[in-house]
Amino acid sequence: MNEVVLEVSHVTKSFRLHSERTNSLKQLVAGKGRNKFDEFTALKDISFEVREGEVFGVIGHNGSGKSTLLKCMAGILQPNQGHVRVNRRMSALLELGAGFHPELSGRDNVFLNAAILGMGRREIASRFDEIVEFSGLENFIDSPVKTYSTGMYVRLAFAVAINVDPQLLIIDEILAVGDVTFQQKCMEKFVDFRNEGRTIVLVTHAMNSVRDMCDRAAWLEHGRLVDMGDPAELVEAYTERMLGDRGLRPDGSTRRGSGEAVVDRVEMFVGDGESPVKRFRTGDTVRLRLHYQCEQTIQRPVFAFQIEALGGAMLTGPSTRDVGLIPASISGSGHVDVVLDNIALLPGTYDIHTAISDFNRQHTYDHLHVALRFDVMAGRTQESGGVITLRPTWQLG
Repeated sequence: MNEVVLEVSHVTKSFRLHSERTNSLKQLVAGKGRNKFDEFTALKDISFEVREGEVFGVIGHNGSGKSTLLKCMAGILQPNQGHVRVNRRMSALLELGAGFHPELSGRDNVFLNAAILGMGRREIASRFDEIVEFSGLENFIDSPVKTYSTGMYVRLAFAVAINVDPQLLIIDEILAVGDVTFQQKCMEKFVDFRNEGRTIVLVTHAMNSVRDMCDRAAWLEHGRLVDMGDPAELVEAYTERMLGDRGLRPDGSTRRGSGEAVVDRVEMFVGDGESPVKRFRTGDTVRLRLHYQCEQTIQRPVFAFQIEALGGAMLTGPSTRDVGLIPASISGSGHVDVVLDNIALLPGTYDIHTAISDFNRQHTYDHLHVALRFDVMAGRTQESGGVITLRPTWQLG
C-alpha cells in the first residue's frame, strides 16, 4: 500500500455567528461583557486518508463544508476537535495571492510568496524564469502588483503556487482561473502532476472532472461525510440527490429546470432511415432528433446535446448557439435535428443528455439527464481500445 500523505481524523470545525455586536462600552457593560451568538458547525467528525499518488476529489453543494475542510487541510483554520496530519511538502491553491504585497513589484512578490510557501531564496531564483514564463507576465514583472488586473494577479499567484515543487497539491476550483489559453496551461500542469505520481486533493463542482481525473472521492453534505469511494458511483448518487425525487422518471432518467419548455423525447435515426433506432455502427451517419413541448412562448432558446460514455467522460456537447442557429421564439411543439456524419464512436454503450436554455445559457428550462441510451457496434474500423477512432493510417518504414 502507498504511504498515507494526508490524514484527516475526526475533524470538527465550528464558528460563532454573532447576532448582535457590541459597538460601545455601554452596550458591553449592559450585556455583562457577552455578545449574543449562534454556534454553526461547518464540519462534523470528518475522517479519511489520502495515499501517495492518489487524486482525491471532494464534492458537495454550496455550504456543505468543502472549503472549510480544505482550509483545515492547508492549516489556515484549526479544527475544534480532531486533527489533520500532512506528511509531504504541500501547496494549497485556495486563496491565490493571499501573501502578495500590493506596493511591491511582481518580482519581489514572487520571492515573498514562494518563501511563505516554503522555498529557499536560491531555489526560488533557480525557478524564477520558469514561474514568470508560465504566468505570461514577462513585460509586467517589475511593475507593482497593485497595477495588475485581477486576471494578471491570479495568474502570477497560480504560477508561484504550482512551481514550489509540491508533493501534495490542494486545489479549490482553481482550474477556471484566467483566460482560455491560461486555463489550458493549468490543466496541462495538473495532468503532468498526476502523471508524475504527485498527490492531489481536488474540490470542484465539475462532476466530469471528478469522474475523469479522480481515483477516489468524498461527498460532503451539511458538514457530514455522506459517502466515499468510486468517483463515478459517487457522482451518480450525488447528481440524483441534487435533482431530487421529483425529477425521477420510470425509465431511470432524471430532469430539472423551470419547465416552460421541456424535452418530450429524443430519437435516433441512421442515414436516411425514418424508423428510430438505439444501435448503430462506427462510421454510420446518425441523426438525433429532440422533440420539445412549450407551455408558453420562449424567446431565443438554445438546444444542446451531450454524449457521454457510460460511467465515463463527456465526449461532446454541441449546441445550436455554437453554430448561430437561434430561433427568434418557439411555442407549442416541434423538434430540432443534429446530424453526426461518419460518427467516430467505437463499440460501447453511451448516454445522451439534453437541455433547453435561454440564449445566455444561464436559465435552464429543461435538462433531461439520460434522455437516450444507445449502443455502438463494430464498423469499418478495426480499433478496439478507447471510445473514439481517429481513423489512423499505418505505414511501415
